[in-house]
Amino acid sequence: MIHPSQALSGAVMRGSDETSGSLFSYVDLEERIPARHPLRTIRQVVNDALASLDAEFAALYTDFGRPSIPPERLIRASLIQLLFSVRSERQLMEQMQYNLLFRWFVGLGIDDPVWVPTVFTKNRDRLLTTEMSRKVMAAILAHREVAPLLSDDHFSVDGTLVKAWASMKSFQPKAADTPPDDDTGSPPGPDSPTEDHPEPTPSETDPMSRPTRQSRNADVDFRGEKRSNATHASTTDPDARLYKKAPGTGAMLCFIGHALMENRSGLIVQGDLTQADGHAERRAALDMIHRHSPGSTRQLTLGADKGFDSAAFVADLRQACVTPHVAQKSRYSAIDGRTNRHEGYALSIKHRKRIEEAFGWAKTVGGMAQTVYRGLERVRSRFILTMAANNLARLPRLLAA
Repeated sequence: MIHPSQALSGAVMRGSDETSGSLFSYVDLEERIPARHPLRTIRQVVNDALASLDAEFAALYTDFGRPSIPPERLIRASLIQLLFSVRSERQLMEQMQYNLLFRWFVGLGIDDPVWVPTVFTKNRDRLLTTEMSRKVMAAILAHREVAPLLSDDHFSVDGTLVKAWASMKSFQPKAADTPPDDDTGSPPGPDSPTEDHPEPTPSETDPMSRPTRQSRNADVDFRGEKRSNATHASTTDPDARLYKKAPGTGAMLCFIGHALMENRSGLIVQGDLTQADGHAERRAALDMIHRHSPGSTRQLTLGADKGFDSAAFVADLRQACVTPHVAQKSRYSAIDGRTNRHEGYALSIKHRKRIEEAFGWAKTVGGMAQTVYRGLERVRSRFILTMAANNLARLPRLLAA
């Protein structure tokens, strides 16, 4: 029976809002993560993949000097940044200070210190090269639970624009050879400025005038100015190119990201990124199919959109024992009846559209709509790692099916 005085005070039914003040925690990080959390499956696959790369990591480090950030933890931190759309590495380090889920995934204990953002960035630049990003993706795909999900014969390819971290105002005319200075040896005139008597500034001649300050982001009018990659280059990122993929759209400074997808589960098996031009997608498609199946004697199929319907590209695929399941253009198509009359051609045309899901995830979740990195190699390694993170995001549902 509740005493009337206790009922009036509300001390029984209402919880107490007092700080516990406990100094120690006896709950392990492993117990704080739900048993059915999808990151458990992802973490297990990543740990097994990184364990298979132990020899690769050992060859990158010397036996003396200060200890670096463990490469396994650095890669896990980069993957969690992509999976949870953390916009910068500085914010990633801040999140790892108090986010127990991030600490558990990366492998840090509750009391372990978090790295300085600049130290993490320098270590990431040295470790996550294009070659290492490809090895991480290949190790994930070679996992004993992931490999049975892949198709060995049927693939799709496509490309997407990745906006560069450069403003259109940085697209300036390329520097020309400057003429030599006029060194005639004649002495300066009486009114000429010299080293001892420099030319007076406007503020010295007019004490009431104020120095003009240029706006930090001044307006620039490009109307009527002809600009092209042959005559102009970005001063911010010289590797970026002015390009537009479709008629009627504005050109922008960008790169082109490429992906090779297997058609069974829709996982990306190869990724690449190149400078933007009209032939980059077809060149990258041939490179990726050769890199994924070198010297293959099986008859593969490759689905693609109408942009790949080129006589030279189709001939190169046939020479490489790859059946070109390319969507036909309305006129002058290189695809004839010996290809499109089969049922498999229609299936490849249907399944090739799933590659857009990977590009959509990379741009909305992975932060590749506009890269924050400069330089072709840095952007390429990040794009490939983003494609690997896209595969990881889909694995819990695929493995549970």
